[in-house]
Amino acid sequence: MKFAFLFCFFLLIVFQIDFGQNEEIPRKQRRKMYHRRLRKNSSLNQRSKRQQGIQQTTTTAPIATFPIINLDYSTEEKFESFLNLPGVESSYNVLPGKKGHCLVKGMTMYNKAVWSPDPCTTCLCSDGRVLCDKTMCQPQTCPYKLTPEGECCPVCTDTEQREPTNVLPKQLPPPQVEMDQVFGKAALQSEEAGEETKGDGEHKKETSGHRGQGGPHGEGESRGDGRQRPGNAGRPAHQQPRCGRGQAEEEDEEEEEEEEGEEEEEAVRGDALPVPCHLPFPAPPRGRPRLPSGCSLSYRTISCAHAALTHIPPLMAPEITNLELAGNAISSIPNEAFNGLPNLERLDLSKNNITSSAIGPEAFKLLKKLVRLNMDENNLVHIPSGLPSTLEELNVNENNLQAIDEESFSDLDQLVSLELEGNNLSEANVDPLAFKPLKSLSYLRLGKNKFRIIPQGLPATIEELHLANNQIEEITEICFNHTKKINVIVLRYNKIEESRIAPLAWINQENLESIDLSYNKLYSVPSYLPKSLLHLVLMGNQIELIPGYVFGHMEPGLEYLYLSFNKLTDDSVDRVSFYGAFHSLRELFLDHNGLKCVPPGIPEMKALHFLRLNNNKIRNILPEQICNAEEDDDSTLEHLHLENNYIKTREISPYAFSCIQSYSSIVLKPQNIK
Repeated sequence: MKFAFLFCFFLLIVFQIDFGQNEEIPRKQRRKMYHRRLRKNSSLNQRSKRQQGIQQTTTTAPIATFPIINLDYSTEEKFESFLNLPGVESSYNVLPGKKGHCLVKGMTMYNKAVWSPDPCTTCLCSDGRVLCDKTMCQPQTCPYKLTPEGECCPVCTDTEQREPTNVLPKQLPPPQVEMDQVFGKAALQSEEAGEETKGDGEHKKETSGHRGQGGPHGEGESRGDGRQRPGNAGRPAHQQPRCGRGQAEEEDEEEEEEEEGEEEEEAVRGDALPVPCHLPFPAPPRGRPRLPSGCSLSYRTISCAHAALTHIPPLMAPEITNLELAGNAISSIPNEAFNGLPNLERLDLSKNNITSSAIGPEAFKLLKKLVRLNMDENNLVHIPSGLPSTLEELNVNENNLQAIDEESFSDLDQLVSLELEGNNLSEANVDPLAFKPLKSLSYLRLGKNKFRIIPQGLPATIEELHLANNQIEEITEICFNHTKKINVIVLRYNKIEESRIAPLAWINQENLESIDLSYNKLYSVPSYLPKSLLHLVLMGNQIELIPGYVFGHMEPGLEYLYLSFNKLTDDSVDRVSFYGAFHSLRELFLDHNGLKCVPPGIPEMKALHFLRLNNNKIRNILPEQICNAEEDDDSTLEHLHLENNYIKTREISPYAFSCIQSYSSIVLKPQNIK
């Protein structure tokens, strides 16, 4: 008995030792996995935001919710697979641009185009979708690594490179903007005057501009030349105190990092950011000025968004290319406002109180590289004068613009995207020659104004025209005579009747693929639609008729037809209503109408993927109204919505949906009871 007890005790000790020795490896692996997950989630979030930004440029009708399939008990055995979760479905928010092109912040990117919106990030336009990836670095096994200036990945080096404490974390690419550049010369002069009166051993600045030797500091501040001061000078860069951590946490972190190898330390430093301070870069030494409260400095970007500023701060930063001043109380732009930012490429002045009279005539004169200017939600009554000829994107939405004259856009021959929504513009105060200088314009937004007709003098280069929420009543023959490249026209929420659309208004357009006439005063589907049309959005009208052969002249054929929220009945549709689109139609939305039967011609639609018939008055689904039993194998139908009708699900024929390859998205419940 005693021997058995001793043997068990010995095994227990062995297991404890073995567990203790092996515990380090999972802990290190968990740390690695945690930091990798942080980096991956950050990349995915950025990609999601970009994609959301792009989707916001399409139509904005309410998106229908898709109920989970809930069948009547009598058909559960027949349609068990209906209970699977629905796959990716289409929605009302569809008005694609030119096939394969991507719209990125108002800019049209051609299919297979590659660009880099941020350092170490590469984006690709692939068949209308934007795919972005961070640069992946090959793991380095060498003891010492160095990330060269302007590069994303580290390389091996023979000597250890200690990181100074006055630089940004490792993943922010160099070069960094020196604090001397961020703050103006006047601030540095005041600093020198203040330092001369100090006797506490702080460094002084000589007349030649070089710093002298300063006295010792116990707080571990860093010199302007990047060398560490005593206090933390003996500690590696990754062991310097991190913002937002207590002393106990610092000690625990030191113990963990000592236990891990140097290679492990490099992985952790590269994958994770410490808890941020008030500023995203270490505080400058005593006596030196700071950015205004609420501002931050990142790679070539100064952000002062929502910082309660009343004026544009004086900045001396030649390397800065992006300045964000949105959401402040700035009311004026003096001539010298951007003198210290000669290389600025993007400027955001949205959501301020800037007036036209408070903008200096030479305020933008020195910005020779400015590409994007955002002045949304200010108090401008006219387009600012003297804008740089390099501009490619100009946003002046939600202001109080009263007129656009012949000189408003002079010299802006490189402008590609122009947004002027939410102003007081109309055909009465917009000069027909106003758009003439815009030789490169392809994207124009004039929604939420007071136009009664299509504006005259549109550039020949225009590809997308957005005129939603105006008072347009007619479309004449001469509206689009000179816009042969136009691809997308959005006219939703106007007052257009089908009789006020001229027969030759757009029928001969060869590139016009998308038209949105939702929420107008149409009583039937318009005739004389463009031959090249692929997407037609007619939701929210009073349409009672789909004329026969109305789509018969289209080549290659209509692909997306949205007729939701109209007044269609069984008499509104016959077998020739969809003639010309049987071979091409991919999505057909007929929901929220007054149909009592499935419209004729559905089984003949050989390319149909998505059919909406929900929220009608349908009572029966006959065997061959949706599926043709003889051609089941050729059907492409994947999504079918029949909810909110008057269908008795227990009476559905077993062959009603035989052509549908996957039942995962057939929605039959709930049904109305009457």
